[in-house]
Amino acid sequence: MLNIIVANLSPAAPPAPVNFSVDFLVIAGGGGSGGGGGGAGGHRSLTSQTIATYTNYSVTIGGGGAAGSDSKGSNSTFNTTSSTGGGGTNGGTGNGQAGGSGGGSSGTPGTGGAGNQGGYSPVEGFAGGSSPFSDSFSGGGGASAVGSNATNINVGGVGGAGAANSITGSSVTRAGGGGGGGNLGGGAGGAGGGGAGTATAGVAGTVNTGGGGGGGYSVSGAAGGSGLVIIKYPDTLTVTFGAGVTGTESAASGGFKHATITAATAGTVSWS
Repeated sequence: MLNIIVANLSPAAPPAPVNFSVDFLVIAGGGGSGGGGGGAGGHRSLTSQTIATYTNYSVTIGGGGAAGSDSKGSNSTFNTTSSTGGGGTNGGTGNGQAGGSGGGSSGTPGTGGAGNQGGYSPVEGFAGGSSPFSDSFSGGGGASAVGSNATNINVGGVGGAGAANSITGSSVTRAGGGGGGGNLGGGAGGAGGGGAGTATAGVAGTVNTGGGGGGGYSVSGAAGGSGLVIIKYPDTLTVTFGAGVTGTESAASGGFKHATITAATAGTVSWS
């Protein structure tokens, strides 16, 4: 008789998580414009944060606010860190909305929205500008500067400048505020993806910069730019993007890689 012995094989246990250090940048969606420039999405940069391999971490990329009044950008997140969507313009009052950076005003007179709505230190963004005029609107706030007040009766204010960051190895400026619209011309968008204001419909904030939308005058303003998450980690590791996450992994350089995530709705990332 042939005896067959079947071994009782248990599934292999998953590898034990190992801690490692990351730097990351989280930028929210920029505010849409209804006349005053949209505020930039909140810009947050953290270094030397500890996470672990074989562990799922949540990630969300905030969308830019739509063109028109009351169009705040959406928040972005990585793990437990969030940045706040940029403020738009309040359609009822013409005042700018509060946000990561505040929206510019289109009131007569109007007040810019407050920045750093999340109450973070260092701040995630600055306030939008104000305007005393009916034919020109103010700029939205940026990650490193307030939006300019409208100082010319017919020309919109300039958007606040964004903030520079070198997480990828090169300095890149993101999260600029949108310029305000005006009867004879709009203000320039803030450096870092802010859309320019115009006498017509405005220019949209740049995608994946968190730039605020540019203000319009004869036509409603433009949409804000979507946000972004970038994570820097040791080059011995490899990132895995979960379902619904759009991202790329860089080549190794100087002992590190970085993952750039351009779209995600309630997704996850992990490392091995």
